[in-house]
Amino acid sequence: MRHLKKVETVLRQATTEGLLGQHHPVAGFIDVQGVRDSVTALHEAFAHVPDVLHAFAVKACPLVPVLRLLADAGMGCETASPGETRLALAAGFAPERIVLDSPAKTRAEIREALTLGISLNADNLPELDRIDALRPADSRSVLGLRVNPQVGGGTIAAMSTATPHSKFGVALDDPGARARVLDAFRQRPWLTRLHAHVGSQGCPLPLIAQGLAALHRLAEEINAHLGRRQVTSLDLGGGLPVNFSDDTVAPTFRDYVRVLTDTEPALLDGRYQVVTEFGRSLLAKNGFTAAVVEYVKDSGGRRIALTHAGAQVAARTVFMPEAWPVRVTAHGPNGLLKTTHRVPQDVAGPLCFAGDVVAHERLLPELSEGDVVVLHDTGAYYFSAPWAYNSLPRPGVYGIRHRGGEVSFAPVRTPQTLEEVVEESGSSHVEALLPGFGPFGRP
Repeated sequence: MRHLKKVETVLRQATTEGLLGQHHPVAGFIDVQGVRDSVTALHEAFAHVPDVLHAFAVKACPLVPVLRLLADAGMGCETASPGETRLALAAGFAPERIVLDSPAKTRAEIREALTLGISLNADNLPELDRIDALRPADSRSVLGLRVNPQVGGGTIAAMSTATPHSKFGVALDDPGARARVLDAFRQRPWLTRLHAHVGSQGCPLPLIAQGLAALHRLAEEINAHLGRRQVTSLDLGGGLPVNFSDDTVAPTFRDYVRVLTDTEPALLDGRYQVVTEFGRSLLAKNGFTAAVVEYVKDSGGRRIALTHAGAQVAARTVFMPEAWPVRVTAHGPNGLLKTTHRVPQDVAGPLCFAGDVVAHERLLPELSEGDVVVLHDTGAYYFSAPWAYNSLPRPGVYGIRHRGGEVSFAPVRTPQTLEEVVEESGSSHVEALLPGFGPFGRP
């Protein structure tokens, strides 16, 4: 209930200031202190590990002010594309605290990382050949190889990356793969890190621990095979699942560390530097999305609230509702929780396809035009990664600070204007495809 009281305060002030309402019918909010508290919990859980770099997965919230907040809180950064790397640098992360992961790095991406001193995990053995050709002798980059321990998947196939046919990493159980990995390290003394990521939402902690124990065993095997301690660091990936059913943080980072230690006591004993790549678990519960109810109607005996929060801000929930359900609360125009009679209702979005529904037959206080619905636990992967379907403008995102009973806002992303939507859609080239359009000749 304390969380909901804070949400009410935010909504009341946001509508007063015009951040949410008729002109801006959907907006995202991030709890700044909540983010700092989550980072603190992560560091405390790993406090006994002598050498650890916690790298935030940029894809979970690719917003520069949020990344700057995380850098200030002591995080490193994990990137998976040239755009994410540029965001990390713009947010002030030092190159040596950035880790580049991607299954399809171009030569230009590899060259940039090696030049700047950004750490890099090769996804496959052919990528090591590219690094051989591009790596300058004085590169400061820590270089690793991603492996797939093939321990199986969780309840969400799309989030499971250690399955037999995963597109990620070198599949360790495939015939001859282990020998090829040993040979790759033998040929490259500069290859000093191993990386694995078992999966994220839907992957239970014992499965994650099983995969990372296999990573540790491989590191020991490589070093024994080479007769020297060449592998000196282990990148454990991220993947701590998030509880979306209520406000409870479960599992916690301490739970994660305990399960890893129970499964493989030597994994975190300090013999290897450790890298983590958490994203969702740091941000999800520290953000929410609010949207105005535009219309309410009945169809086939079912109540439907048409809101401005649909697949453009909650794509996973709309397309995989059983895997990605979100909690929804109903608020009046003043932000206060509604206490009217509860009825089953669909909470639908504004997009022009029938499946654009974020909650099906949800038992909620009866919604009315002008009310506000809140989608909880959306601080990661929701408003920060919008879908441009129907050319809807990207919503504004605001950092929130609570002081006593008051709340203040800091702009994170300014709401996109319709003019910016038009410009982004090629308006400066409006005549480009008409007859006589240049080097391709006349049609």
